[in-house]
Amino acid sequence: MDHIETKVLLFDAVLASIEAGKEILDVYENTFEVEYKDDNSPLTIADKRAHRKIMQMLEETGIPVLSEEGKQLAYEERAKWGTLWIVDPLDGTKEFIKQNGEFTVNIALVEKGVPVLGVIYVPVDETLYFGCPKLGAYRVDSAAHLKESDNIEDWVAKGMKLPEKQNRPFTMVGSRSHMSDETAAYFDDVRREHPEAEIISKGSSLKICMVAEGSADVYPRFAPTMEWDTAAGHAIAKAAGFEVYQAKREGEALVYNKEDLLNPWFIVK
Repeated sequence: MDHIETKVLLFDAVLASIEAGKEILDVYENTFEVEYKDDNSPLTIADKRAHRKIMQMLEETGIPVLSEEGKQLAYEERAKWGTLWIVDPLDGTKEFIKQNGEFTVNIALVEKGVPVLGVIYVPVDETLYFGCPKLGAYRVDSAAHLKESDNIEDWVAKGMKLPEKQNRPFTMVGSRSHMSDETAAYFDDVRREHPEAEIISKGSSLKICMVAEGSADVYPRFAPTMEWDTAAGHAIAKAAGFEVYQAKREGEALVYNKEDLLNPWFIVK
């Protein structure tokens, strides 16, 4: 895929994420009911509405979509997809239900198992993260008023290139809702080397964004996640000069569109 096509698709994903964010906020600001899936994870009408909006907008690209809220296709069919979108229409549904604002829209483009562009949008504060290797990674504040007449260069000009240099102690970030004993042990090990280290808890893919933007040094995840939880953040982290490594295979990055969509444990740094 050439650079021009990548930038066009990146802008398509940005537009879709912001429109999905509007659907989510329309529910967030009103009363909503919570359903539970077979695995006991929560689901709201906001997840469904965001999924429909993204599917509608990405359909025009002609690239197949793997979405958390979509029909889960057999691997025999997905294996034929050299390029695909991987989408989480509402990442952090538990945070959405708690109404703490720490939820995102995640859209990634994956080629041959590698995330090549990513978009993460935070509907509550209108913060947009996006990136691809040739362009770099950026954060745009107050992004809800993006216009279709714009292009990705307009938003690069409005954005902050990541990572930003920050004067802070060594910082680790962990899950607000899914902390594990193994993660706590990892934090303890790091504090032996960095006694001053701080730990921040965040929901959703915002944890990967914190590493990408330079506000955290490492994010270990020693608990279950799915490909749609990480693909967009992985692309942004790569574009900012970081990587999402498999925790038990040193130096090997996460790969996508696997037969089993469950991620291994990982470390972002």
